[in-house]
Amino acid sequence: MEKIIVKTTRRQEFIEITHLVEDTVRKSGVKSGVCCIYVPHTTCGLTINENADPSVKADILSQLEKLVPEGGRYSHSEGNSDAHIKSSILGHSLSVIIEDGTLQLGTWQGIFLCEFDGPRTRYVWVKILS
Repeated sequence: MEKIIVKTTRRQEFIEITHLVEDTVRKSGVKSGVCCIYVPHTTCGLTINENADPSVKADILSQLEKLVPEGGRYSHSEGNSDAHIKSSILGHSLSVIIEDGTLQLGTWQGIFLCEFDGPRTRYVWVKILS
């Protein structure tokens, strides 16, 4: 297992980590298998989405904010309930097929850490199964 450290800079942001996961796959030497990606946090998540046009990230964040506003009326006393809900919507793990030693992502796909309660230091755990 490889642990990747990501430092976020804003309360909410999507940070592309595709290159970091690809480096882990390359170092593993696995030619055919599965790459499991996981974040051990309750206020951030993971997603695969378009990495060519930054407006896609902005649109997703904007719509999540409309669905689950930061200033909503929540019972959780820490003031970050929206972050917990958003991370639950997106999820905390991904699986990507590895073939010929590379992640099998679509042309416009990238892997993103989704921060909802930053800035923070986040960990992304990557496990390669052959």
